[in-house]
Amino acid sequence: MTELVEIQEDRMADRTWSITELAQEYDVTLRTLRHYEQLGLLSPERVGTARVYRQRDRIRLELILRGKRLGFSLDQIGVIVNMYDEPPGEAGQLEFLIAQCDVRRSELHRLRDDIEATLVEIDRVEQRCRADLRALQR
Repeated sequence: MTELVEIQEDRMADRTWSITELAQEYDVTLRTLRHYEQLGLLSPERVGTARVYRQRDRIRLELILRGKRLGFSLDQIGVIVNMYDEPPGEAGQLEFLIAQCDVRRSELHRLRDDIEATLVEIDRVEQRCRADLRALQR
């Protein structure tokens, strides 16, 4: 069973994807992938004018999209994904990501508090407007 898993991993490591295939698989635009390449987040090989993406790029794209879903900026995502290949390596990457998650969580809690306060204020304004409207209709 272990040999089968290793063979499948080897096949996946050797597999390549075109920009169109990757865009369709992850439901992003070609422009988005080219933008990520410009920012140094992805680094496909070139065969003539064609971009050839390998497993490493797919993994990085998954991390980029996950980071965006969590609300991280592309600059933050770049730092996080690039730390894997540079010192302090994976452990440093994970420590940094934990710290960034704490920061993002705090930001979201503040936003939630602001939204709740705004909803309370909207309710007050609406009640006052309804009362004023009833008074005018008498």
